[in-house]
Amino acid sequence: MPLQNLVDYFNDRFGQEHRSSFRPFILEEGTISALFGPIKIGSVFSPIRQALKPAEIIGHASKLKVSTHEVQHLYSDEIENLLTNQPHQAGDFESIINFDRLSRTVHMLNYLPLTHLQGALFVEVDPRHILGIKQDHGAYFEEVIRQCGLITKNVVIVMAVNSHYADIIKNWLPAWIITGAGLSTALKFDYVVTQESQSFELITKLSPNYVSLSARHLDQVRDNTMFEKLRDLRERVASAGGQTILQQIDQKKSESLARNAGFDLVQAVIMNAHRLRIFSGISRY
Repeated sequence: MPLQNLVDYFNDRFGQEHRSSFRPFILEEGTISALFGPIKIGSVFSPIRQALKPAEIIGHASKLKVSTHEVQHLYSDEIENLLTNQPHQAGDFESIINFDRLSRTVHMLNYLPLTHLQGALFVEVDPRHILGIKQDHGAYFEEVIRQCGLITKNVVIVMAVNSHYADIIKNWLPAWIITGAGLSTALKFDYVVTQESQSFELITKLSPNYVSLSARHLDQVRDNTMFEKLRDLRERVASAGGQTILQQIDQKKSESLARNAGFDLVQAVIMNAHRLRIFSGISRY
């Protein structure tokens, strides 16, 4: 289905759900974005490659691109309809336009021109949104995936893990994935958190498809056993059936870091959706 038709479909659905003529999704120069109050959200993508075979790309990580946008004023009767259609009013703008749904839909739509690369799309979930997510959220996300013509197993839900959110993720993620019918999962850590016992417990219990670690500050870690610990982490992830990803690295560091840490995959620089479409042919080499 052409991108414009999909944009129209999701705008119509939004209007029906919220009884509004406001159309948040827009298509400009082949790129999808969405309006959320005074901001416009889009997508940037980063290729994820085999660590020791960098020519092989297994997927792309998505991030939000945010810019300012002049607020579109709604008519007073539209605002009233939006509010009366929501069970929780309390001035919560997220109850009117679900930012989580908007951003993921934007990523799905922007990724469509790249599906010929036959890789996975990594989409982050903010743990702070977990408690407020509706029970049908997983089903909604699955519907977005199918409507866009993607395969659920090729969509990876990424959760950033810290000490505060570990228990929430551990108790919430399995049920959501069941509801989401076959989505892959990834846990994202920083080095300090990976050394906590609850992180290992989380990996063992959830058996994520991927575990990622930022390499940004690894050169500042004062730990002579760091690479040994990273190899232990990789072995634990592998024993749970997953793969490890070293994130935020430059090309010069990737080979040595991957070799020393034993990680399976690497993620480097980010580019926006428009540039990635232009260079997608080059990115295979």
